[in-house]
Amino acid sequence: MTNTSTALKRHLLAPAVLMLSMLLSANVFAQEAPDNSAGEPIEREVNLKDVVKFNWGFQGATQGAGTPNQAGLGFFLPMMVSDNGVLFLDVLANANFADFGDYSSIINTEVDGITLSTSTRIGYRWLTDDSAWMLGVNGGYDTREMATGSADTGVIVTNSQEVDFQQVAFGIEAVSDTWNVNVYALVPVDDTEYRLNSVYNGGALDTYGVDVGYSITPEFETSIGYYYQKGDLGAADGSGVQGRIAYNIGNGFSIGTNLSYDDAFDGRVSADITYRFSGASTIAKRKDVQQQHVINDLTSTLSNRDVRVHDSVNYCVRNGVGGINCIPGCLVSVPVWINNKPFPVCIVDSK
Repeated sequence: MTNTSTALKRHLLAPAVLMLSMLLSANVFAQEAPDNSAGEPIEREVNLKDVVKFNWGFQGATQGAGTPNQAGLGFFLPMMVSDNGVLFLDVLANANFADFGDYSSIINTEVDGITLSTSTRIGYRWLTDDSAWMLGVNGGYDTREMATGSADTGVIVTNSQEVDFQQVAFGIEAVSDTWNVNVYALVPVDDTEYRLNSVYNGGALDTYGVDVGYSITPEFETSIGYYYQKGDLGAADGSGVQGRIAYNIGNGFSIGTNLSYDDAFDGRVSADITYRFSGASTIAKRKDVQQQHVINDLTSTLSNRDVRVHDSVNYCVRNGVGGINCIPGCLVSVPVWINNKPFPVCIVDSK
């Protein structure tokens, strides 16, 4: 009873702490933010063809809930710029690195070695008639190679594998100088589940979410979001919350801290950094754009690009007897509850 009570308190406390921290952060920074609500609307005498330009640079992030330590290059290519919109291509290529020691990013099995991941988005962004909002739609395709090593659970594993996952992605975004909303869907395709080693299976997660952000100042931004995740293994299915605080240092350089919580991954904290070269065509125009989120976000790189992966014990039933290390020949895999945790049960051919 004590363990159940403690676990329940932990599950209820983590989302509450997340939401409270975001509200406190917004309250502290808002005290320093100038109140422009009574001012006149900002006139935007900006020619989009002057400020919506090709840019490239690097990005990096530490491991999160189902995502790896990574660093790489990316570029944003405007393919067509009109008076109030842009058709664009947004591409990232990252090297993925091993997990921090004894701390798996996919729940049990530690990610190991150096592998490659890519993310490609094609989208269209446009300004409303009064330039008060930037709206956008996008879609794309992501890939992730993943090498595996030992388990952080202390379980001895053998025959570690290197696997690869793919997903299609869709997104809708709306940005004003104060608010931003991002709705996204990440849907794994092709082979979504692999045997990672002698004990664990790994699977890519379907993830559907919405993030709502608030710009405290032109440089500081906070956001809070909800997501639902689901995988073929069944062990990570459920809802989660996440928050973010980001600081735009200027000239394409930004940093951020992210906090997420769900029942599968528990609380996860990560950090990221992005630097982009060649923004607006002149220094003066670049500084002007940085003060206008609606214009600046026309060329910002999209978020929620990672193929998220989790693992679970490969628990199997053969002739009515359960055990770990299922042999090939699975007829059907369904999640069952064992010691209050879901495990994929593989019913194999008895022949």
